[in-house]
Amino acid sequence: MSILENKVAVVSGAGSGIGRAIAITYAKEGAKVAVADINGAHAEETVKMIKDAGGDAFAIIADSSKAADNKTIVEKVVAQYGRLDIACNNAGMGGPAKPTGEYEPEEWDRVIALNLNGVFYACRYELEQMEKNGGGSIINIASIHGQVAAPNSPAYTASKHAVVGLTKNIAAEYAQKNIRCNAVGPGYIQTPLLSDNLDKKAQDAIAAKNPIKRLGTAQEIADLVTFLSSDKSSFTTGSYIISDGGYTAV
Repeated sequence: MSILENKVAVVSGAGSGIGRAIAITYAKEGAKVAVADINGAHAEETVKMIKDAGGDAFAIIADSSKAADNKTIVEKVVAQYGRLDIACNNAGMGGPAKPTGEYEPEEWDRVIALNLNGVFYACRYELEQMEKNGGGSIINIASIHGQVAAPNSPAYTASKHAVVGLTKNIAAEYAQKNIRCNAVGPGYIQTPLLSDNLDKKAQDAIAAKNPIKRLGTAQEIADLVTFLSSDKSSFTTGSYIISDGGYTAV
């Protein structure tokens, strides 16, 4: 049997990249999937890919940086499928590349609004529903920069460190309610965002920084997230699991 059979899941930022790979993998493993993204066309593309492969999914257009939109996401999932078992809070952004002393407050606020506040808002309403279900699993997508610095990205680094802390807090608070919460820290992953902004030479230079000497794939992250979302990881909560080709090990 598929490891997410009869589960209902939601993935934010699922219109492309890692989020899309997670949504598709959830569906392949038997989950019904709500595909949330601020870009409706991209969300619908993901839904079509899932349905074409025989899965069950629907799209939700939402801005993950807004509390009201996160509440609406959960309400729409429950209206469609009756419950919420799994949530992957993936939506995020990098922000401009500047040293801390040159970062504009409005730039800081924009990154924190999505990368940190958005994850909190999502968890807030997901937890409320999962308590009604009698349990669930939340996966927050952090980054290797939830552990190490990303020079010239102070807001991104701060937000991802904070997501790791929030994840641990939730795990400790909700373990007795059968709700698990873990964070995943991807390293440098081959996604459209990376390939659209960096030429091959720059990508090769990034890949050379980890011992495996290549970029990761969105599917590799999706497989890890799917495992953590399933009952196969039933004793794992409050963990921050890095998938980076060994980048942070040396």
